[in-house]
Amino acid sequence: MGLADVVMRLTVMVAILLSVTAAVIVGPRRVFRAVGDYRWRLAEIGPYLTVLLIVLGVRKLTMDYTGLLSWALDWNITQTIYSLEGALVADVQSLRAPLLTDYFVFIYLYGYVFLLLFPFVAYFVRSDMTSMKELIVAYTFNYGVGLVCYVLFIAYGPRNLIPDIVDSLLYVTYPQSQLLTGEVNHNTNVFPSLHASLSMTTFFLAWRTKEEYPLWVPVSLVLGVSVAISTMYLGIHWATDVVAGTALAGLSIFVTEYIVDRDLLAEWGPFGREWDLFDKARR
Repeated sequence: MGLADVVMRLTVMVAILLSVTAAVIVGPRRVFRAVGDYRWRLAEIGPYLTVLLIVLGVRKLTMDYTGLLSWALDWNITQTIYSLEGALVADVQSLRAPLLTDYFVFIYLYGYVFLLLFPFVAYFVRSDMTSMKELIVAYTFNYGVGLVCYVLFIAYGPRNLIPDIVDSLLYVTYPQSQLLTGEVNHNTNVFPSLHASLSMTTFFLAWRTKEEYPLWVPVSLVLGVSVAISTMYLGIHWATDVVAGTALAGLSIFVTEYIVDRDLLAEWGPFGREWDLFDKARR
């Protein structure tokens, strides 16, 4: 199985999860109505979405160079993390069972992507794009801070530092996943855990829209916590990475509130008011 097959399987599974959840939580009529009325929505979120895409693009295009820069700085914090928590991840793995392993592999690969994408559907259909802007800013902040930390710090996960007591359960269970994870990250980039930070960010934002989407709150909580635990259970992250990621999630909410409340990005970029490609579509 090649990378294309892995990506196709991921795409199909996430598409199924999104379709079912959107039908239950959002409602198909609202989704179709929003798609038909997309222009003013894009006009509202365009500046914010542009920034997110730039950050993601920079992160992808500079992956090879950031690794070299990290080694040039040589701030290796792996042993420091290990001295703080020792073999805690090994203790988590001691609870392993076949069904539990299958669950966490599914959560790490499919549940995580679904958790990050569903809010785009839920918030895009709303009559007010504030929640959508908050989502985009929060993700941008998480990815931006993560990129900086991955440049500043070299940190190997427990499966790399102590392979004698921590197994790489993800790759043992689903070896083909290495084709995908190798495209998006290096094994020296574990602090903080962006899986944990983005998952908990999604839950924090879900809480802010609990009146409209009450069912999404417990779903995002269960998935968010499961994603965080999966990173340790599978031997990928330390507990320290997860705690730091959760703290980053909380910080991202405060930053998001400050930026979105003041609509600071409204004038920015090609989608700003002077360059608004969808100006005629505004309500």
